[in-house]
Amino acid sequence: MKKFINAPDDVVREALAGVAAAHSGLRVDLENQIVVRTDAPRSGKVGLISGGGSGHEPLHGGFVGAGMLDAAAPGEVFTSPVPDQILAATKAVDGGAGVVHIVKNYTGDVMNFQMAAELAGDDGVTVETVLVDDDVAVEDSTWTAGRRGTGATLFVEKIAGALAEEGGSVQDVAAIGRRVNEASGSFAVALTACTTPAAGKPGFDLPEDEMEVGVGIHGEPGRRREKLQPAKQIAATAVESILAAKPMERGDRAIVMVNGLGGTPLIELYLLYGHVSALLDEAGVQIVHNLVGNYVTSLDMAGMSVTILKADDEMIRLWEAPVNTPGLRWGA
Repeated sequence: MKKFINAPDDVVREALAGVAAAHSGLRVDLENQIVVRTDAPRSGKVGLISGGGSGHEPLHGGFVGAGMLDAAAPGEVFTSPVPDQILAATKAVDGGAGVVHIVKNYTGDVMNFQMAAELAGDDGVTVETVLVDDDVAVEDSTWTAGRRGTGATLFVEKIAGALAEEGGSVQDVAAIGRRVNEASGSFAVALTACTTPAAGKPGFDLPEDEMEVGVGIHGEPGRRREKLQPAKQIAATAVESILAAKPMERGDRAIVMVNGLGGTPLIELYLLYGHVSALLDEAGVQIVHNLVGNYVTSLDMAGMSVTILKADDEMIRLWEAPVNTPGLRWGA
């Protein structure tokens, strides 16, 4: 294993120290291992937090800032944050209007965020939870009951974050987040496994002429293993799988992300996006906004995911609202 690290056990904490050094608009609490906006809490504003295992950067700490998250709770690599950590983030952003937890559907995340929400409730903080379960590849996986939460987490954080920035109530912010999740679908394909610092070797063996179809963001197995295919066919598999699970009609509008899993060159992601765009055009679906790049990664995995959101007027307006975070920035 060749990685720019000092010791596997110190990777997350040292990376967070680097985040603090790089971004003056963020406050990093190394003791509680949380990333918080410097202006949080803001009186009367709904606080928005998310979190999960590290290794998916820029998700989640890279999406803390104006127009998006107020705080993030990064756990150890591919490990859920603990309840005390999530509680600290919740209290750090509580401005008296309530806090929304955005939680990917992984068993550890769900359990620990629920415990933190109950503890916050005991302290008088109103908490609403938005569960993200957009992955259409498998119904149940290694670490989940039901569909996994993947790329649509970014869409939920951006759109719900914009409404919170506008002064929406805790119920309304949670409601728009749930609507975005319900209207989103994601599908991922991996060409290689990822290597966690602690393991020091790839998480699974994938022969040179094979690919994992429907893989998860922790490197867990997908729907099936197949012989490597041309990019055009891989894009078609992803789009067809999403539209089968989340049907769209001619004239519908979409926000689309072609996301790299950490080890895929941008030239390949743009090539894939060209095919995804053409397929949706053939289906009569208008792409109104897009993202192409590494946003929800799996360490160094060579792979990609496609996320499609069937967007309505409110979602599009909130997507276009200003955002200023390390990982996403426009209009601000």
